[in-house]
Amino acid sequence: MHEFSLMADLLRKIEKVARDNDASRVRSVDVWLGAFSHISAQHFREHFIEGTQGTVAEGAELHVETSDDTSDPNAQDILLKAIEVDETESAQ
Repeated sequence: MHEFSLMADLLRKIEKVARDNDASRVRSVDVWLGAFSHISAQHFREHFIEGTQGTVAEGAELHVETSDDTSDPNAQDILLKAIEVDETESAQ
């Protein structure tokens, strides 16, 4: 399933960014859907909500930008554009 593999890859990237930044949670995620990514923004949202359950990204605000540029070199991709995280407070 193409959508599942794209979402799984995206979630791995989100979790890595969160780990690398010592994040307690992910506040927001910005993604770009290429013209040939074969998923609508609404369908992507549904997969995102389901896929982030029980993760550091659960409840994150999702911003989706879609492209209709079929000549873009990333037209088949879903790109992670930005992530906003809450950093874990260190004990002092």
